[in-house]
Amino acid sequence: MMARKPKGFGSLDDQSIEKIYAILAKKIVPKSDLTYDTPFELLVAVVLSAQATDKSVNQATQKLYPVANTPKTILALGVDGLTPYIRHIGLYRNKAKNVIELCRLLIERHNSIVPSDRASLEALPGVGRKTASVVLNIAFGQPTIAVDTHVQRVANRLRIAKTTTPEQTEQVLLQRTPTKYLQHAHHYLILHGRYCCTARSPHCATCPIYDLCTSDEKIAETKPRK
Repeated sequence: MMARKPKGFGSLDDQSIEKIYAILAKKIVPKSDLTYDTPFELLVAVVLSAQATDKSVNQATQKLYPVANTPKTILALGVDGLTPYIRHIGLYRNKAKNVIELCRLLIERHNSIVPSDRASLEALPGVGRKTASVVLNIAFGQPTIAVDTHVQRVANRLRIAKTTTPEQTEQVLLQRTPTKYLQHAHHYLILHGRYCCTARSPHCATCPIYDLCTSDEKIAETKPRK
């Protein structure tokens, strides 16, 4: 009798998963598209990036950070002072309130230092599990997997996972990602999803893992892959 696969596991076998990560690791530089210099700048940028593009966030922070880039200096701006810098970002009113309160709590609870544990991060306004995972991974080198729409789509499209929620996908990826690729796994999947395995009209003809993809959405090649 064949053993049943754990809940949420897709049909792709472990050997193919390892091959996919090996190929993506050679093709993709695992770094965030957000611009930042410190853990605090990263934290604020990720909070601002919820339901917004990294490009729009970078446009805001390249003007904001030369003026204020610490909890103290951004708190001094207040909501009214911060708003003009982020007005073009989606949900800017609520984000301005969250960032100001986040700064206040960092000063009061953490001596203005971004905490390196999940519980403390998720206790900050505007910081959910995905945001905390990004900060823990990038700023503190922890092997977390932040699941956004790209990761959710790619993991299911490649049949690594068969899930409906980010939380389910995160747990499956943590179990199915080879240890050697776990640190940068979410970057490989995010960037592959953002620039190649796009939601509409995926670039299958130039996809480096085309031969390993068994997705029903796979588009027949029209020209040689690079």
